Parts: sequence; structure tokens; C-alpha cells
Amino acid sequence: MSTTTSTPDTAAGKRAPHGSPLHKLLTRPELGSVVGAVAVLVFFAFAADGFLRASSLSTVLYASSTIGIMAVPVALLMIGGEFDLSAGVMVTSSALVSSMFSYQMTANVWVGVGVSLLVTLAIGAFNGFMLTRTKLPSFIITLGTFLMLTGMNLGFTKLIDDTVSTKTIGDMEGFPAAHAVFASTFSIGGVDFKVTILWWLGLVAVASWILLRTRTGNWIFAVGGNQEAARAVGVPVTRTKIGLYMGVALGAWISGQHLLFSFDAVQSGEGVGNELIYIIAAVIGGCLITGGYGSAVGSAVGALLFGMVSKGIVFAEWNPDWFKFFLGAMLLLATLLNAWVRKRAEAAK
Repeated sequence: MSTTTSTPDTAAGKRAPHGSPLHKLLTRPELGSVVGAVAVLVFFAFAADGFLRASSLSTVLYASSTIGIMAVPVALLMIGGEFDLSAGVMVTSSALVSSMFSYQMTANVWVGVGVSLLVTLAIGAFNGFMLTRTKLPSFIITLGTFLMLTGMNLGFTKLIDDTVSTKTIGDMEGFPAAHAVFASTFSIGGVDFKVTILWWLGLVAVASWILLRTRTGNWIFAVGGNQEAARAVGVPVTRTKIGLYMGVALGAWISGQHLLFSFDAVQSGEGVGNELIYIIAAVIGGCLITGGYGSAVGSAVGALLFGMVSKGIVFAEWNPDWFKFFLGAMLLLATLLNAWVRKRAEAAK
């Protein structure tokens, strides 16, 4: 779905016809992140020995997928004009609920997984409900949820398990099947890949279909672009925003189950700060903080950039303290490039 009808100039000074391949390329929100991803790939191909090996790329894709699973629904939420500061700790909350319910109730782990899904979706619905009912900024609503979940994660874990981590559930019924769904490894050409990559790609495909091919996608762009105008033409603003927050909760549930079934147990303090990484990946991918612009594919490219830089620095044997510097530089450059493309498009109208 295109969010602009502009016709940017070509290099020869002529305007590309509206709807032409060049016009579509130059107005895509993920353009800046794609250019950045190619540049980072080429850079580390020369700077880090073995970066282009299949095993190394598998590691990069795994790191990218753990961010991308959350970056996709966060991107949709940002296109809808909101953001969620509780997304990081919600992942941990999802894992804790699943683990503690299964262990304390001595139930099949799938029962805990199901209860966790309901609880996590309820948290997302709470965020959306509070936002639409109180009219407070999403910053305030989700900051409050972030603080409450951070305290509850630690408090309940200490109360129930008398420690800051959950008990292992690796020997419980249903664990092997749940591990296969959320944390298994599969091989292609002798190279191992994590199943989270499939979850990530699946979410990108579904989110892109929603944005580009459904009425709900039109609603998301509409409420992000101008909420009151959207309401005036019959867009269900409240339902759309609650649904977007529940989408973030669904991503948190998937990520939380991966966390749990990868390690058998969960530390209650994990997840703090990850919400900023998800937002950064979405912004690098072309989403605007102000809403109404962005794509699911862009968030995937933003997550891929994150994975390439985080692992490229390791392969290059550099000081990992430089990672956040590179991440910040990518954020600024991708945002500036997208802003430049949009200004050229608007000037060419």
C-alpha cells in the first residue's frame, strides 16, 4: 500500500511516471534500510573473516529473528500512530506465566503455553483499552505497564519459586513437542537454522498481507495518519488500536515461549531495555514515530541490520562496546535517507 502519490525526479531530471517501477522503488518506506543492509553486508564481508560463511549467516539470521519477531508487530503499531514501552518485559512475563503455571500445577507444559497466550493477549488488550479510554499518550500508558510488569515479574517469581528464576520444566510432559515448535533447529544443506527464523518470516508475510491486501491495513494507515479524520469516515479507531496492541502481545508470547523452551527456565529480570531495540528496528525499517508510514518488510530489514552488526562486530573481533555506536549511526542514517526520499517525493507533486 503506497502512502504517497508523488513522482520523484529521476537522475536525468525527468519525472518517473506514477506507478512506474522507479517511482514505486523511491517511495518505499524500507528503501533506506535496504541500502543500509547492503552497505553493512559489504562492509563486514571485507572487515570480518568468515562473515559470509553459511554457518555465520545462520548465526546472523538467528540474532535477527529474535528481534524481528517483535519488530514486526511493533512496526504495525507504530504505523498506527502508537508505540509500546512494555514490549520487552512482556516477553519475559509470557515466559514466566507459562513456566510457573506448568510447574506449580504439575500440568502438561502445553497448558501453561495456552494460559500464557491468554494472559499475554489480555495485557495487550489492557494497553489498548487504557489508551483509547483515557486518551493519555501511549508513552504514559505503556510506561506504567512496563513498570508494573517489571515489578510483577520479580515479585511473583520470588513469591512462588523463592528465587529470581523459575524452576526447570525440561522433564515435564509436553516439553519435547513445545521445544520443537518454539526452539528447535532444522538443517538446510548441512547448515543448522533456528525455527525462530520461520516464525519471523511467517509474521512478516502475514503482516504484509494485512497492510497491503486487507481493509484492516487501510484502517491502520488511516488511524496513524489522522485519527480524527479516520473516525469521521467510519474507521473503527478503538478496535484497530486495541488489535494492534494485542498483535504486539502475540509477538511477545511467541518470543517468550522461545525463551522458555530454549533454556528450560527463565530469569525474571530479563527483557528490560529490549523494547527500545524493537522500536529502533522498526524506525530503521522506515516507520515514522508520528505514524501513518512504514512496512512490515522494512522492520524485517531493520532487524536484519541489527543482527548483522551485532554478530559482524564479533566476527571482526572488535570491542563489542562499539555495537551501540553503530546501531545509533544506522538509526540516524536510515531515518535521514527515508526523510530525504519523502521530501523529494512531496516536492515532485
